[in-house]
Amino acid sequence: MPNTNLSTPELPVLIVGAGPTGLTLACELARRHVPFRLIEASPGLRPGSRGKGLQPRSLEVFDDLGVIDRILANGRSAMPIRLTDPDGRTSGGPAYEERPDVPYPASVITPQWRVEETLGLRLTELGGAVEFGTALESFDQSADAVTAVLRTSDRVETVRAEWLVGCDGGRGVVRKQAGIAFEGETDERIRMIVADLAVDGLDRDAWHMWRCEEGFVSLCPLPSTDLFQYQAPVLDETGLDLATLQSIFDRRSGRTGLRLQNPEWTSVWRSNTRLAERYRDGRVFLAGDAAHVHSPAGGQGMNTGIQDAHNLGWKLAAGAPELLDTYESERRPIAAGVLRLSTARMAEAAEQKSIPIRSDRATTQLSVNYRGSALARDDRSESAQLRAGDRAPDAPGLTTTTGKRRLFDLTRGGRFTLLNFGPRFDSSVRTFHVVPEPAAADEIADSSGHLTRAYSPADRTLVLLRPDGYVGLISDAGDFSAVKEYLL
Repeated sequence: MPNTNLSTPELPVLIVGAGPTGLTLACELARRHVPFRLIEASPGLRPGSRGKGLQPRSLEVFDDLGVIDRILANGRSAMPIRLTDPDGRTSGGPAYEERPDVPYPASVITPQWRVEETLGLRLTELGGAVEFGTALESFDQSADAVTAVLRTSDRVETVRAEWLVGCDGGRGVVRKQAGIAFEGETDERIRMIVADLAVDGLDRDAWHMWRCEEGFVSLCPLPSTDLFQYQAPVLDETGLDLATLQSIFDRRSGRTGLRLQNPEWTSVWRSNTRLAERYRDGRVFLAGDAAHVHSPAGGQGMNTGIQDAHNLGWKLAAGAPELLDTYESERRPIAAGVLRLSTARMAEAAEQKSIPIRSDRATTQLSVNYRGSALARDDRSESAQLRAGDRAPDAPGLTTTTGKRRLFDLTRGGRFTLLNFGPRFDSSVRTFHVVPEPAAADEIADSSGHLTRAYSPADRTLVLLRPDGYVGLISDAGDFSAVKEYLL
């Protein structure tokens, strides 16, 4: 019989679910010294590649969190795709565009468990931890707190938190108990086998795909492992044993010399496209798959959850009601767009009998913006290329006292940053970190001109960058009072 501990410690944030979304949120809070607990019902790190693609915008988030080197070390950027048709003809892709304002122009292939491992290590460095084997059993909320019942193998605990964030997936407890509708549909006729396995006789130089009238099959090498991710859409129930996977592969690829090994992990993805009716219920928030689920086409799911957490983290740390009110209004429309994109890409995949091979600003998530948000303020014309609410462009070639730097080197760490393009600084750019104190200022020369081209400043322009890497305010009139009002 479990022991019951009815202690009710005060806790600012309780995070349920330690996938990429929950871990990103925990890292955000930890680096801001906001106490939290991160619980995960599973007993340890979950196996399986699951999501395997990190988009350029998510790579920028990981740069800001200080984990980009580990991510890149365990992944592969711009992995080529080799598509083989029934007649033996091959084609490849996707192409990507190198631009000075984008430090990571191509997506990175890495298994999801590596992402979770990397974020877990960073969380440990920041003084946090995941409480594995701890499940949320139930919760109630009042005007000023959430009271949650947590269960482990040998005890039941009641905790009292200021905020509860459900990062516990599409079947999670938080959304269901909050009574938030999960609007959409499930089509049991559309399924896809996903498995992690070794393959004898296949090179690891590319993501290999074969297509035929029956459908496609693909094998994507998983960097930092000896495994491939196997994917094959199927129309009805089928086995996940090695013989079945090999039979599907042989028929669709036409290859005879490749032998699959016993899978280390298998799953069946079913078509499930849903969006939470709302992202907040009082003191309860939803993020990641708890708020939106969709097809894997386009590689958007894990990335959208990571960016949910990046948006919510600094707002929870600030604690201002008007900031927290913007989480749903900024992020839910993004998820609705992702659902439309992934559904269209899935339809394209079904028609072409292959995974669509292309990369654009929609899939890279570099075009995600919060124009029209209550946190987006500027005095620019609607035709301006850069507006408040847009992703803040990077810029290389800045001259500082420590040498040549990128703009993202100076803004890293989740702080507000003010760029002052005013003439009083002799046409150079001066960077102010205004949280917690606006005292330190560095004069930075835009010796390459990339910063000026990216931000198109007038003679007195002020640009305030948000902690999550978006433009909060632009004042071409040089209105410092507008900046001060924004930060109050």
